[in-house]
Amino acid sequence: MHITARTDYALRAVLALAAADPATVTASALAAGEGMPLSFLKTILGELRGADLIVTQRGPERGYRLTRPATDISVGEVIRTVDGSLTDIRGEPAANASYEGTATHLRQVWMAADTAVQNIVDQVTLADVVTGNLPPHVRDLTG
Repeated sequence: MHITARTDYALRAVLALAAADPATVTASALAAGEGMPLSFLKTILGELRGADLIVTQRGPERGYRLTRPATDISVGEVIRTVDGSLTDIRGEPAANASYEGTATHLRQVWMAADTAVQNIVDQVTLADVVTGNLPPHVRDLTG
């Protein structure tokens, strides 16, 4: 699995919002606090807003905040919002891979890898990451 800068920045931004909840955080504060380019972050925040993961608040308490509790947003949901499929084979979802000859069954390996990744990122919430209270099966994998 390749973690893009887009995914890394999106996750770091929503984690910062989760940690600040219920307060709002401006894009400038997120960029400065996480060491991200502001213009790139604003593009990502727009995608997260379009997916209804975050909302913009105007006025004296302006900034961004999550639309749902951090316990209800998975890492996988954020990844799919900004980067699409979790496991791509040459830019296509693993399920679309097709091979002939000795590699005929390679598609099954890619699909199994995709399922394994989903089983982790879809069961870890933003709250889990912020608190460090990761699910046991994730802790077991990290030693």
